Amino acid sequence: MARVTTHAPDAGAGPLAGILCVVAGIFCLTLSDAQAKWLSASYSPIQILFLRALIAAPVVLVLAASLGGRRSLRTRHPGIHLLRGAINIISASCFYLGLSYLPLAENTAIAFAAPLFVTALSVFVLKERVDGRRWLAVAAGFAGVLVIVRPGSASFQVAALLPLVTALLYAVMMITARAIGHGEGMLTTMFYIVAGQLVCSAVAIPWFWHTPHLADLPLFAGVALFSTLGLTLITQGFRIGPASVVAPFDYTGLLWATLLGWLIWGEKPAFSATLGAVFIAGSGLYIAWRETGKRRRR
Repeated sequence: MARVTTHAPDAGAGPLAGILCVVAGIFCLTLSDAQAKWLSASYSPIQILFLRALIAAPVVLVLAASLGGRRSLRTRHPGIHLLRGAINIISASCFYLGLSYLPLAENTAIAFAAPLFVTALSVFVLKERVDGRRWLAVAAGFAGVLVIVRPGSASFQVAALLPLVTALLYAVMMITARAIGHGEGMLTTMFYIVAGQLVCSAVAIPWFWHTPHLADLPLFAGVALFSTLGLTLITQGFRIGPASVVAPFDYTGLLWATLLGWLIWGEKPAFSATLGAVFIAGSGLYIAWRETGKRRRR
């Protein structure tokens, strides 16, 4: 999904470095998702998220403190961060639950509808103006979702609605980020996303806990470390490269998900899933391009 950054590009680094960071970061996130899919056969999404946050929290804490100092750990909006943590838990739980029923690439493609929901919600919640071309792009993206989900057909799966809920809730998270404003940097936001996830999942974990097998502990560690590394690389990519250049490379996640799904589970995407993914990615790229052009004109 498209990430948002508040950092200006580093004049000392070229766009290529930013692109490489984003591509590597998306690959790490896809590796994390693949390991979560493997674990979802034996563990609940809440337990996966709890252990992911528990392992990642110290890493993110050290990273934020070392790069941003104590100031990066301060916030004026603890309630908003806690709310975003709860939304994140529900959103990620739906995504992980979808992984246990759907191919990795299909689940990922549907979740990439998040920027479409962000555009729609910005109109109804934030009262922003969206021109006709962007609405057409949103409609094309949702048409891609319908192509993948295939409602009303014999091949329709209720599980396909799970990553769609993920996309909607992710968009809500992005909208609530507006309430935080520009006073807090990316490091602060990243730290409190993990902290909120840890707190909210800890409340629910007594009802979902299942003692992990020793052989699965490296997978739990992999989910945490690859997700943290991925977000860090993506953040760095947006920091050193122009957002308009690096943002489209978010969609390399569709390629990685397809490749890993084929290599690990032998999943071959259906033509409808591939076509729908093209519609979703194309509409997302167009919206990002239009938004970048509008900001430049301003």
